[in-house]
Amino acid sequence: MDGHTTISAQNRKKAGKENVNAHRSNGQTPGVVYGGTKKPVHLNIEGKILKSELQKGNFFSKLYTVDIEGNIETVVPRDIQYHPVTDQPLHIDFLRVTENTRIAVNVNVQFENDTDSPGIKKGGVLNVVRRSVELSCKAASIPEYIIASLSGLEIGDSIRISNIDLPDGTKPIIKRDFIIATIAAPTVVQEEETASESDSDTASETETETEADKTSSDTEKKKED
Repeated sequence: MDGHTTISAQNRKKAGKENVNAHRSNGQTPGVVYGGTKKPVHLNIEGKILKSELQKGNFFSKLYTVDIEGNIETVVPRDIQYHPVTDQPLHIDFLRVTENTRIAVNVNVQFENDTDSPGIKKGGVLNVVRRSVELSCKAASIPEYIIASLSGLEIGDSIRISNIDLPDGTKPIIKRDFIIATIAAPTVVQEEETASESDSDTASETETETEADKTSSDTEKKKED
C-alpha cells in the first residue's frame, strides 16, 4: 500500500462547536478518522492542502496516508460537508482501511480508440450514459480509471460493463449488465430531413396558393364577361 499521498494533520483533542469554529477561522478543516478496531481520531487539516487535493480529481477513489502528529493512518475519503453559501469544506470523514479492506468506490470511465470506430467515422456520436462506475475492490487495488474501447463499434452499438476488462478482484456494485455508452446516429441527418420536409410543405402551400389565385382570377373574369 505504498506510493499514495501523505497529508499532515493536527490532533484535535477538544470537541464542541466553538472549538471547531475556531479552527475553521484559522483556515483549518476539521475531520475524523473512523473504522476498524481503533477508536475514532479527530483531526484538523490545513484548508489549502485539502483544496489542492480536491482540485486534482478522483479524491474519493484514492488512498491517503494521514500523519496525525506521528500517528499514521491509511484512509480513504468518504464524505465532505460544504458550506451552503461559500462552498468551503466544513468537515471531512476518512475511513480507516487495511490492505484487505473491501470498499465501494466510484471510478471514472476513460473512452479510447474512437478513431477505430466505424460508427463514429460515419458521423455517429458517442452518447455517454455513465461517466463513472461504482466498483467493489480492495483498498490496496483501487483502479485509477477503467477503459472502454470504441474499436469496431457501429452506429446503434453499445458498450456494457461486461465489455470492460476489470482488474482482478474488482467487480461492479450493480449486478445487471448495464450500459456505459452508445454510438448514436448523427443529429445532422435528422435536421436535414426536417429541413427537406419543411421545404416540401412550403412548396405545397405555394402551389395551393397559386391555384387558388388562378381560380379567383377566372371567377372575376367570368363576372366581367
